[in-house]
Amino acid sequence: MGPRFYVDTSVYLCILLGESGSAALARDLRGGALVSSVLLVLETRRNLVRIARQGKLSAAQMQAALDRSTEDFRQFSLRDLTFDLCTAVQMPALSTPRSLDLAHLRTALWFHDEAPLARFVTLDDAQAIAARELGLPA
Repeated sequence: MGPRFYVDTSVYLCILLGESGSAALARDLRGGALVSSVLLVLETRRNLVRIARQGKLSAAQMQAALDRSTEDFRQFSLRDLTFDLCTAVQMPALSTPRSLDLAHLRTALWFHDEAPLARFVTLDDAQAIAARELGLPA
């Protein structure tokens, strides 16, 4: 088994939409085991609708992205957002993440406790700082 990567929504959307830096991210993740929270699914679908409503994706492009994401999510080990993750006490030492970001962080910690992650992969600077504060490899 290759390295395990926790992928947050910012990274997945970058790759899905072919944004700047997506090729390097996809290359970095290739061959690894991908893990995330089920929030990845919710946030991806919500953001695709938002982007389409902003006129940045046509209906056909949005549908193609939704279809591809459905296939892609089969490659992930996804953890449900559960009561125990919501009531866990882990908080970054200094930063105070947004609620959904904290759910991603706690999910990553759960995966990391099961078997070490090679990296918590995010494009969000605040999220990366919080991940490092929690001892996740970022």
